[in-house]
Amino acid sequence: MTEIDAGGSHRRRLEWQPAMVRDVVVETPRVKTLLLQVRSWKGHLPGQHVDIRLTAEDGYQAQRSYSLASPPEDQILALTVERVRDGEVSPYLVDHARIGDQFELRGPIGGYFVWTAAMGGPSCLIAGGSGIAPLMAMLRHRDRSNDRSAALLLYSSRSLEDIIYRDELAAMSRASPELRVVHTLTRRQPDGWMGRAGRINKSLLFQECFPPERTPRIYICGPTLFVEDVSRSLVELGHKPTTVKTERFGPSG
Repeated sequence: MTEIDAGGSHRRRLEWQPAMVRDVVVETPRVKTLLLQVRSWKGHLPGQHVDIRLTAEDGYQAQRSYSLASPPEDQILALTVERVRDGEVSPYLVDHARIGDQFELRGPIGGYFVWTAAMGGPSCLIAGGSGIAPLMAMLRHRDRSNDRSAALLLYSSRSLEDIIYRDELAAMSRASPELRVVHTLTRRQPDGWMGRAGRINKSLLFQECFPPERTPRIYICGPTLFVEDVSRSLVELGHKPTTVKTERFGPSG
């Protein structure tokens, strides 16, 4: 497998290498973050992903791709995983992986869905569920770089308890007035909830996102239908398709 970087040039062949679990962080009832040590890691860009491969005792192998949630400034990789019903990889990573466990990792992969502080803003990050992971890598990189360009995170979750990185996102928005974090809860809102409710639709995008004339860089990640609906609505609102970058996963997300 040969990686293509953002400029289209070929880079070194990606090889499988061992990743060791250094810590496990409980994010929500269905989501955990694995902190991984990869000795020969050469670095990555915010928004890239990796392949994870598990091998059973009988030799059977299962492989899935996961976005990195850690910024390039960190030596330890963060892999945020949501348990997928009947999945082959996520149940092990969420329910069984322990400190000291090892599995195979290959990456980083991808040059299209990336953002760095050097690219500037404004930037509009739109997430559905665990689609927050690559966008969190961008926000963490923004924070480490002391970037002060205007940024918005519009984040759709089922309920308050399902918001991944909730405390960290709140701390980021308090520390950086240029960053707005807007939550919308689609299934259940607690008493006194002051945020948004319901799915992200064209009306909400019109109200919260930067207007097209500011030409924001837009990144959308989440379940396939979510990404398709949001990206279509943004184009209908006047945003150029070339400014809208998407990454999607299956409906179980």
